[in-house]
Amino acid sequence: MKKIILFDMDGTLIDSASGIYESFEAVFKANNMKLPKREEISKYIGYTLQDMFAFLGVNRELVEQFSEEYKNYYVNICKQETKMLPNAINSIKLAYSFATLGIVTTKTSATSKKILAHFDVEKYFTTIIGREDVTQTKPDKEPILKAINNINKSGIYTENNNIFIIGDTILDLIAAQNAGINGIGVLCGFGEERHLREHSNVVVQDSLSAVKYIQTL
Repeated sequence: MKKIILFDMDGTLIDSASGIYESFEAVFKANNMKLPKREEISKYIGYTLQDMFAFLGVNRELVEQFSEEYKNYYVNICKQETKMLPNAINSIKLAYSFATLGIVTTKTSATSKKILAHFDVEKYFTTIIGREDVTQTKPDKEPILKAINNINKSGIYTENNNIFIIGDTILDLIAAQNAGINGIGVLCGFGEERHLREHSNVVVQDSLSAVKYIQTL
């Protein structure tokens, strides 16, 4: 039975930190607010923009405005300020050789497709689920279930024990638990190892190590 492998984006496949930091700083400056430290921003990468701004002290009634300002800024710099993480492209190609692939991210799917196309890897993914495609984001199970459903529509039917998500934060791993699939943590992103190990028995260095592990199962 063919496996399904879902990937997170930020910190799992791509290094987008500089663009994320620049966009947050631009919004805070434009609204005459004190800039948060980059370490503070990095703690919340993986959450929705709305949650991130709220965690960073923005009043709830302003988070939608700030989120829109962020997206309008980020869309113009995302390609030049994003790099594929080391081994990420190799991990995608290896995974594609034996599994059906999807993306599950709190980025918008439109931005995700733009970035993946820029690096010529969008073609490897059967489905890309972003923030605008769901009502609830990770750690809720909805994005994962929607990705699986979209893949099933293409004629791939796989039992949950053969479905995996690879991610760098506990949001990915809790979502995996909630959806009843396998979560694999990677250390190349924003999550701390001790936290990842609280939610998965498998924590490896990067996406390529994760894919090689899945291939052995």
